[in-house]
Amino acid sequence: MRAIQVTEPGGADVLKVVDIDQPAIAANQVLVRNAAAGVNYIDTYQRSGVYPIPTPFTLGLEGAGEVVEVGVGVTDIAVGEQVAWKAAPGSYAEYVAVSDSEAVPVPDGVSPELAAAVMLQGLTAHYLAVSTYPVKEGDWAVVHAGAGGVGLLLTEIVKKRGGNVLATTSTPEKAELARSAGADEVTTYDDFADKIKKLTGGKGAHVVYDGVGKTTFDQSLAALRPRGYMVLYGGASGQVPPVDPQRLNSGGSLFLTRPTLVHYASDRDELVSRTDEVFGWIADGSLTVRIGHRYDLADVVQAHNDLEGRKTTGKIILTV
Repeated sequence: MRAIQVTEPGGADVLKVVDIDQPAIAANQVLVRNAAAGVNYIDTYQRSGVYPIPTPFTLGLEGAGEVVEVGVGVTDIAVGEQVAWKAAPGSYAEYVAVSDSEAVPVPDGVSPELAAAVMLQGLTAHYLAVSTYPVKEGDWAVVHAGAGGVGLLLTEIVKKRGGNVLATTSTPEKAELARSAGADEVTTYDDFADKIKKLTGGKGAHVVYDGVGKTTFDQSLAALRPRGYMVLYGGASGQVPPVDPQRLNSGGSLFLTRPTLVHYASDRDELVSRTDEVFGWIADGSLTVRIGHRYDLADVVQAHNDLEGRKTTGKIILTV
């Protein structure tokens, strides 16, 4: 089968298309013929060595496709079913071994591409707005990278919960895309702290959802009202340096959290509950998944370069 391997950490050019054997499944795993793999910033962290992994390894975590074999101990997944997953190492490949605890059923009305597009970004947007800081009617949220995959979905979910969104983007085209997802206001990364203060009569945001990291962190803290929530869920611009807790005091008894999806889908029941809700919204048309860019598996280098170069909007997927 074709797969994308990393033999040494580095830039996108270390990604190589190789021909390797299909994975042999173990007990409590299923073998899936992959239809689409999601491309995410965590993939770039693993590729570059920010998150070290012994080499060589096949990149990718997220995807969706058809089950072609089930292992010993698998009781609730059958050959022929469509499943999706958020955390199966080796997902940039034509076949993927997926734990039965990770594989979730894809309902009618949700295509494999859409399912692959929301497992990481959609569930991230869900836990951020529903659990990390549960948005309430009338809340103001700053959503950074408002035209990105998480940003667009997060904006929609905040609006579904009755909140207001100030989205940040870098170009007029991206600003228009953020507005199409429901953002009440859109601004640049230069003046969002001032903008949210004006929108809230000087009070500031109830919550900032920040996946950009290093370049936005300081102003994100400044954008919050007293007892506001700084939700740092990524570092697209780089990792945030160590923080003096006194800054949270001087900023108004602020809250700072660095959540990750693994802790918000910590068991099968929680994972299925979140995916059921997200897939349900997609199926009934109340959540729009914007697949902004599709690349063939062989074009993975371009996909990573475009993602890191901030040339993409919405979700990026590899068609397998």
